[in-house]
Amino acid sequence: MTTYHFIGIKGSGMSALAQILHDMNLTVQGSDVEKRFFTQIPLENKGIPIYPFQKNNIKKDQTLIASAAYGEDNVEVKEAQELGIPVQRYPYFLGQFLEQFTSIAVAGSHGKTSTTGLLSHVLGAYKPTSYLIGDGTGKGEENSSFFVFEACEYRRHFLQYEPDYAIMTNIDFDHPDYFKDIDDVVSAFQKMATKVKKGIVACGDDEHLQTLNAPVPIMYYGIDGKYDFNADNIQYDENGTTFDVQIRGDRYGTFTIPGYGRHNVLNALGVIALCHYEEVPASVMKEQLASFPGVKRRFTEKKFGQQILVDDYAHHPTEIRATLESAQQKYPGREIVAVFQPHTFSRTQTFLDEFAESLKAADHVYLCDIFGSAREQKGSLTIEDLQDKIPGSAIISEEDIHQLTSHENGVLLFMGAGDIQKFQDAYEKSKTD
Repeated sequence: MTTYHFIGIKGSGMSALAQILHDMNLTVQGSDVEKRFFTQIPLENKGIPIYPFQKNNIKKDQTLIASAAYGEDNVEVKEAQELGIPVQRYPYFLGQFLEQFTSIAVAGSHGKTSTTGLLSHVLGAYKPTSYLIGDGTGKGEENSSFFVFEACEYRRHFLQYEPDYAIMTNIDFDHPDYFKDIDDVVSAFQKMATKVKKGIVACGDDEHLQTLNAPVPIMYYGIDGKYDFNADNIQYDENGTTFDVQIRGDRYGTFTIPGYGRHNVLNALGVIALCHYEEVPASVMKEQLASFPGVKRRFTEKKFGQQILVDDYAHHPTEIRATLESAQQKYPGREIVAVFQPHTFSRTQTFLDEFAESLKAADHVYLCDIFGSAREQKGSLTIEDLQDKIPGSAIISEEDIHQLTSHENGVLLFMGAGDIQKFQDAYEKSKTD
């Protein structure tokens, strides 16, 4: 019996896939850097061993799966090559693995994780469903009918997959360290569309998705135009968002979701379209949509005295705008405070003006130093360059975070894809010490 060894197991996709294989009663272990990440918590809870990177971890009887973040210079990848053991990259292994299920890829520049979580929550109440979510959550069912997974466009990784269905939420320019421009991103999604076997559910409100060509049917959903699936009569209250759904002009039903903001309505509408195609009863959809608990680091809230603290993955101007909109709709009349940590120098440089404009929608803005990545540890840009474009903004550090106490009744949004959580942790400790 082989042992599945994950090189870089703390990556969000890798962690989720390891959990899935473990749930299917396979032997799983992994290795990574010794820094602590939230993605390792579910691995520890399941008793999956995690080791520091070292060549002694590699044995001949293993199936090796490596994160795309670790190349030929990784000590374990090198050892595998010396021992003649094949190393499968995560996207390739996942592409082979999902062939045994009715697979549904969720792709898009924004909203992938939330939509994947929501779809798996709905489908799982209808038939056995395995899922892989980009927040590091994975669940395996041995007799699964469906496999729902997040398909990332970065470095065109999603071209390794040939899913039965795809939901495409939007196309936007991101990952400027890899994609040249928006046309380059569109071409990647276009190529991905040709690999889908049964059907595509795409957001019609996105102008780039309207140009898709595919050898399978494309069902469009949206709010602004006339599509196969439309949401209208959108209402917000303390319980969330309620909206009506029309299918090709005929009223289908009224649905409620706990979230706020136009983006959450669109995500839910995409899920409804896919589930309707797979004949999931409307009653199951309504119940599951209303009870969705959300996914990690997507508007994750906690009460802290009179304040509300929100942890959110938003790291692109479009995502920041959506997160601020959600906060303003859920907490009308309350002060909205943005605490933002830019992620990677190349993204910050590319979207400097857009970041400034999106953050101006907050009542107050605090900025944290730019978070580098394994690919780029430094750059000529500094956080002061962004501060200069946002009048009244301030720069904070873990040691100098007391300024946030002045927003007594505020909603504090800690946004970023790096280690923004450490600033929230430092703030909470500063008030309890």
